Amino acid sequence: MQIRTPYLIFLGDVPDRLAAKTGQGIVDWRREWCLGQLRLPGCGAGLGIPDLTIQKAAAQGARTLIVGVVNAGGFLPDAWTATIVEAIEAGLDVASGLHTRLGSKPEIAAAAQRHGRQLWDVRHSDRHFETGKGAKRPGMRLLTVGTDCAAGKKYTALALEREMRARGFDADFRATGQTGIFISGRGVAIDAVVADFISGAAEWISPAASPLHWDVIEGQGTLFHPSFAGVTLGLLHGSQPDAFVVCHEPTRQTMRGVSHPLPPIEAVIDLTIRCGAVTNPDIRPAGISVNTGALDEKAALDYLKRLEDDHMLPASDPMRFGMAGIVDRIAADFPATLSATAG
Repeated sequence: MQIRTPYLIFLGDVPDRLAAKTGQGIVDWRREWCLGQLRLPGCGAGLGIPDLTIQKAAAQGARTLIVGVVNAGGFLPDAWTATIVEAIEAGLDVASGLHTRLGSKPEIAAAAQRHGRQLWDVRHSDRHFETGKGAKRPGMRLLTVGTDCAAGKKYTALALEREMRARGFDADFRATGQTGIFISGRGVAIDAVVADFISGAAEWISPAASPLHWDVIEGQGTLFHPSFAGVTLGLLHGSQPDAFVVCHEPTRQTMRGVSHPLPPIEAVIDLTIRCGAVTNPDIRPAGISVNTGALDEKAALDYLKRLEDDHMLPASDPMRFGMAGIVDRIAADFPATLSATAG
């Protein structure tokens, strides 16, 4: 992909911040690419960047309208078509990470053809994936897992990559969702892969590498979610992680979109080890990453300390306190992968 920057982030009329997590992720990790946001009446989310009309964004040099939202089923509402067509007519390409292809809307397809504009559907890949083989391959891998969807797995993986590189590790972020692909420029949206090939796609994302190289793989869903556990399990088997970090949001009572309660962190650790051992018997936890945004600083630090005491693992908020403690644990558990690259 060569999606043109800078971006105008389109949020439509989504109800809350979590529904705008694609746009928020791009802003948080690629702020220099983002000119502003476009919101329709009734939108309940904001990214902390200027509100712009399509005309103003085009005049300031915007090149691509990014559909910066997620929703259950990944559909593109018909009510947004006119806005997308308007952006195309103003000279912008359009990129989306939804399941619905932009070109499946006749008005959008016709406008793009008429004006010579590019439509990017980053959730869809034309690559053919093999079924997963499960054979041990060289290289080191870390996977972020969660107690729920939208619990910080992408942010944790990106923050770990940054901290690991700063320490001298040979580490690369591997995107498995549409936002990660927008941020990194590569990857595959694992939830859009046919079920038989999910583990194979995960193997393709994190192929055989130097024994000292770390792939830091963005997790998806949770093994406990009745809607998405199949994707999570295939990603776990295919990525064959040596280490994993559990991601958690402490104020939720039920998993997103369903009435099932959040599983305990210890249950996630236990089930991840038991399922992950199918392709890597040496899998182990490296830490706990917590989104403490709803807690004040003292409450957040107290909560993290309790988690560390209860689970004997480092715990931190990647955006608030950094990943130093968890990377300390990785360095202690896998010292050769640090010393060989840093020395």
